[in-house]
Amino acid sequence: MSKPIVIANARVVDPATNRDAPGAVLVENGRIAGVANGAPQGVPEGAEYYDAKGLIVAPGLIDMRVFTGEPGHEYRETLASAAEAAAAGGVTSFVLMPDTSPVIDDGALVDFILRRASAKASVNILPAAAITRGLKGEEITEFGLLKEAGAVALTDGRESIQSAGLLRAAFTYARNFELSIIHHLADHTLVGDGVMNEGTLATISGLKGIPGEAETVPLARDLQLAALTGVRYHAAQISTGAAVELLVGAKRRSSEVSAGISINNLSLNDNDVAPYRTFFKLSPPLRSEDDRQAVIEGLRSGAIDTIHSGHDPQDTEVKRQPFAEASDGAVGLETLLAAALRLVHSGDVPLLTLLRAMTSRPAEILGLESGRLAVGAPADIIIIDPDFPWVVKEAALRSRSRNTAFEGARMQGAVMHSFVAGRPVFSHAATEERLNT
Repeated sequence: MSKPIVIANARVVDPATNRDAPGAVLVENGRIAGVANGAPQGVPEGAEYYDAKGLIVAPGLIDMRVFTGEPGHEYRETLASAAEAAAAGGVTSFVLMPDTSPVIDDGALVDFILRRASAKASVNILPAAAITRGLKGEEITEFGLLKEAGAVALTDGRESIQSAGLLRAAFTYARNFELSIIHHLADHTLVGDGVMNEGTLATISGLKGIPGEAETVPLARDLQLAALTGVRYHAAQISTGAAVELLVGAKRRSSEVSAGISINNLSLNDNDVAPYRTFFKLSPPLRSEDDRQAVIEGLRSGAIDTIHSGHDPQDTEVKRQPFAEASDGAVGLETLLAAALRLVHSGDVPLLTLLRAMTSRPAEILGLESGRLAVGAPADIIIIDPDFPWVVKEAALRSRSRNTAFEGARMQGAVMHSFVAGRPVFSHAATEERLNT
């Protein structure tokens, strides 16, 4: 077994208990053995000692939407490279989307991902399985077998199921197996050939727009079907103020409804698309500043539950194209926390609210033990310097793909250390060496 670990002189922030106070954390046998107020008590002999020097100690982040290239497109990203990027960004667990080749739509592939991740990855990789075979939106997969193999949720990843009848059946079966449905919202007939947010900027740029209704029309349908079936429903990615309003009403009626948002839609708006830079071509698209302010309010109020990176590695060939022809997606595991902390520094969102959306709330939705600093919980822990200045540089990213929407961005806040099950998996180059006792 690994040595016990003591993290002392810390600002302990645990959104699960609304704790934000000086303290210390003791780790033994991969789990949290104690959380003390002030100085640590009863330090085990031979423990590794980390002096946090007043920095934040928090649960490791749980990212609910991550794509990789493995299996099938390892040149874009492997499980190992995604895990390395995640550890550097403070993400100690992430949900892997099933958009691989082959698609994760049977138990054998779920088992393969779990075994491969156990052998190669430094963080917890949680496979989500496909709702429909091949992500085609036509035939439901074997939910019971997928859960038995280890799938944590059901989703069609980038794809949005268009058939209300098929969705109703999927919701009913998922409820019977107590599995969450995570659904991407995009009405194909409204998206059409659109490539950015519909509005004045799209017109000026000569690009076809995607109206907010491409998101709200399927969301309204999904929320009604969720109420009908009682499924645990998670709207994968919200980007508009109108969607927030729908969620507020739905949450008054059901505690089984939740929603997530990409850090990109919280941090950026459609003005960023103006230079035709394809790294800003995303799905859902970057919306107006009014929408961005509305989703920030939705996060503050609890209408939006989780923040994710939307990490979607794409190679140069599919990104260095004319804007309308380029693929959607941006990498984000390493920039998730730093970009989110911008909302804290600006006074838009309290720190506990922000971290809750990336720790305890995803854990609740997925039924995980992690996401909290509680005795007996897995010792997935990060140490954060909220004021550490740095600049995002593509060449420094650990991901195999470099399609970041934050190239050249000045950040304030970085992860100094990451631990998974009590094992150190990342240490920032700027940190001082550990002191052993």
